[in-house]
Amino acid sequence: MPDKITYNWGEDHLQIMLGRQIAPRIKTLFWLEFIFTSGMATIFLIQSMPLKANLIHFAGYLGTATLYALAAYRFISRMFFTEELWLDAEYLTIVNATPFKRKVYRYEWQSAGPLHYVGTDAKTDHPLKGQCYDYFGFETQERLIQNLHTEGKLYFNYYGFPVRFAKGLYSWDAEEVVRMMKIYAGRKLSLGPEWKRMVEESWFEEEN
Repeated sequence: MPDKITYNWGEDHLQIMLGRQIAPRIKTLFWLEFIFTSGMATIFLIQSMPLKANLIHFAGYLGTATLYALAAYRFISRMFFTEELWLDAEYLTIVNATPFKRKVYRYEWQSAGPLHYVGTDAKTDHPLKGQCYDYFGFETQERLIQNLHTEGKLYFNYYGFPVRFAKGLYSWDAEEVVRMMKIYAGRKLSLGPEWKRMVEESWFEEEN
């Protein structure tokens, strides 16, 4: 289950801990990818047996080690990816962290555009969508792949470039997060028109 979102109100800042917002089915896909890659590495290892000190076997061992390391790195990075937001008088700071690295992005309020909710990005429907003979569930698989590669449910434009964050955030959680952000930032944070359809109209008009 996704982590519970927590809010820490300080004297001069608001910290929002988004944690790990990964749906169970997406975790299943991560596990399947890890098992598949590890299986391929194991096949290479078996093919390299018996252990011999020659160039061909050494290349096989190196390839096996690389696949194992890649599978572990991608799996751990995805499963333990966390996000947090820091709001203060001048900046919105987004912190992305995995067990291997931590990235901090800072954006000035005055240069940030309205905040939008992406939801599920539009995509071209699969030709078998809605057909009774879509036995293999291609449409469902494409939706899962789309969710797997999402870059974030919230975004704003910063000097003409989109900044996306809040991976895997459900719409009801997004409403709560944005409301807390708005309470703290006030008019520094403007909202896109789609929020009027998502939340109570009175709340949208009051906050804007």
